[in-house]
Amino acid sequence: MNRLVAYLIRFAVILIGYVVAALAASAFLNIMFLASLGLMTDETQPAAQASLWFSVPFVALFVAYFAFMPAAIAILVSEFFGRRDWLFYALAGAVVAAVVGCGMVGGIFYWLSAGRWAGSWRKIGNPISPGRSGS
Repeated sequence: MNRLVAYLIRFAVILIGYVVAALAASAFLNIMFLASLGLMTDETQPAAQASLWFSVPFVALFVAYFAFMPAAIAILVSEFFGRRDWLFYALAGAVVAAVVGCGMVGGIFYWLSAGRWAGSWRKIGNPISPGRSGS
């Protein structure tokens, strides 16, 4: 039972991390798009900021949809091998995404929210052997 709870908690953390990564990649994509059009100046910033409240979650749906399968493979690899370094997640995000910068931002935010504890579910519930008794 203890092991099942550990699996369920880890699965929930992975889902939350994926949502955070999709939102971060979407925010980066939106801000870069608005900046490339010159809409992040002092005069247009209030309107651009208001549009971000709608467009970031909306674009995050598309980011999460299109990146799901490659990201799932990267997440499974990181969980299986217990990878916990931020560089692995940044590079995996860059490989997953069509826009490399967005993928790296998403990968780093996934690491911040869920990747730092990758593989921790394997250590829960393992009995500790007492070792040699010395006699």
